[in-house]
Amino acid sequence: MKVFVTGATGWVGSRVVQELLTAGHQVLGLARSEDKAAGLARTGARVLLATLDDLGALADAARQSDAVIHLAFNHDFSRFADNARQDQRAIEVLGEALTGTDKPLLVTSGVARLTPGRVPTEADMPVDHPDYPRRSESAAMLLAERGVRAATVRLPPSVHGVGDHGFVPFLIQLAREKGVSAYLGEGTNRWSAVHVSDAGRLYRLALEHGVSERTYHAIAEEGVALRDIARVIGRRLGVPVEPRGREHFGWLANFSLADMPASSERTRSVLGWHPSGPALLADIEHPDY
Repeated sequence: MKVFVTGATGWVGSRVVQELLTAGHQVLGLARSEDKAAGLARTGARVLLATLDDLGALADAARQSDAVIHLAFNHDFSRFADNARQDQRAIEVLGEALTGTDKPLLVTSGVARLTPGRVPTEADMPVDHPDYPRRSESAAMLLAERGVRAATVRLPPSVHGVGDHGFVPFLIQLAREKGVSAYLGEGTNRWSAVHVSDAGRLYRLALEHGVSERTYHAIAEEGVALRDIARVIGRRLGVPVEPRGREHFGWLANFSLADMPASSERTRSVLGWHPSGPALLADIEHPDY
């Protein structure tokens, strides 16, 4: 299978590319800089040197391929609304290029804000919030209604592993800088989690199983309490573990208070996906994390 992967040099995307190549698939990966393109080429993938704003190039790459995996997203939170619009346009262009074919499109989203108060499943559909502009999954759903074989992989708030540069490493850096490993409120709110290797394998399995589902959950652990995460960080760094106010967390305050568990029972069943990577707390204990 020839697969076009956006975000091919990213944290999850690089694992997806590795999974696909190892399984014998061909990969055309999107890279936005010369150095990233060179690194991607060394893996054996073909390279499209472009950005998400190069809509014609995205469409051509999708038409040349048997399947598309869309992972690219600009995580500059100071321009989040602009980046969300860029992401939505890219999804629409990719979907338009696949219209009238049976080629699958896997789009990436998250589990935040799905079902406040209970653990969401793959059957739960997102509700667009005016204060949260990202519309990745909504765009995929609209394409599916038009006959495109589009589906969404929902990633948890922690896709972890050595080299991770997401939310948990930010909490670690914050603890180093401020001399305390903190949590908000009681710290009983939960983050679902998956090791990056398991996430990469899920994308491959979804393609190889024909993208038969509307939604997949890349969730290995249903929910890890933020207080437990803070305790491991505190023990590793030798700093106290204490509750702190929102101002302590800066831009991460909303995420640090959010309860974001999720189930993956359906995904495991239909794909035969069995996460085998380290658990989040064990990963944080790793000396190189």
